[in-house]
Amino acid sequence: MQTALTILLLATLASPQAAQPRARDLGVPFEGTPGKLNAITDVAGVEVGVVTLIQGDGALQVGKGPVRTGVTAILPRGKASTDPVMAGWFSMNGNGEMTGTTWLKEGGFLEGPVFITNTHSVGVVRDASIAWGLRHGGQHQPWSLPVVAETWDGVLNDINGFHVKPDHVFTALDSARGGAVPEGNVGGGTGMICYQFKCGTGTASRKLDAQTGGYTVGVLVQANHGRRPELRVAGVPVGAEIPLTSPRSGDDDHELGSIIIVVATDAPLLPHQLERIARRASLGLARTGATSGNGSGDIFIAFSTANANAAAARDVAAVQMLSNDRISAVFSATVQATEEAIVNALVAAETMKGADGRIVESLSHDRLKALLKKYGR
Repeated sequence: MQTALTILLLATLASPQAAQPRARDLGVPFEGTPGKLNAITDVAGVEVGVVTLIQGDGALQVGKGPVRTGVTAILPRGKASTDPVMAGWFSMNGNGEMTGTTWLKEGGFLEGPVFITNTHSVGVVRDASIAWGLRHGGQHQPWSLPVVAETWDGVLNDINGFHVKPDHVFTALDSARGGAVPEGNVGGGTGMICYQFKCGTGTASRKLDAQTGGYTVGVLVQANHGRRPELRVAGVPVGAEIPLTSPRSGDDDHELGSIIIVVATDAPLLPHQLERIARRASLGLARTGATSGNGSGDIFIAFSTANANAAAARDVAAVQMLSNDRISAVFSATVQATEEAIVNALVAAETMKGADGRIVESLSHDRLKALLKKYGR
């Protein structure tokens, strides 16, 4: 059964995702100018690979399913490059995990891909990343410290069954590419829920004008956060207007999820500046209504594809740095793209039935359009 599933995934990854509406297609107004794809891959060189695992129905049987999970890989310079990128990270609320950040903070470089998966698959994804890096010459020290982040998909997925395997990580890496990025119930976002709607993976980008540098900022999120009453789309209180009809017993008033936000840019920023960028992602998250409750792991990472080969210098590296007087435009672009990426995840996600027959409904496109009209948006 697992072999058949893997073959299905490979076939899916080999073909483009079917066209589906995104938030802008539904008339959601956003600030800023998106890039050509309105995706993190608008930043030149960035590649994304996803593996989606969906198998079984009915009662939860640990180790057997139902399976509703996966893994997402973001490669800053693509799989053909082993050149590290400068990076920074920020934890808005730390009830979650992003491995490798101690060295990232200390050394200032992201030395490989960023992975996002479910909470209990962090270990296997980390180990598989090391194995793949050894095969492809990706080690920069005698040891490896991969960056793997997570959110919890235990409502819909047999999370304690450990269904993400090393081969799934290898497939995500080997299939990573530029171009359009799949959204919704895909990759690490397969079983995720945000604002108590079905949610998952989302992406967006912003292109700065020539006066502010012409740089590109791209964002990818794995959204699994928030309570229904909090949700706002373009300022419209969507969550309050579409209340839960049948909340799951015991958790309707508690934040049980998380969000991982990955920000990419080609602006020449140093690690301390990229930490400032990562912090601004929290403002885009807040625009959608989130308050980062105690149970939420809201962890963000930002990297720059500028300053190629800076990590290879053995003496003095000559690098460029965007002036702090010019960085505010990149801050704004990060906030705007983060907000849109979250809404794109909501719009792309489809209703899903998972473990023990639990059903999580998607956000109705028709209801959303009607509410935008009602509030004059």
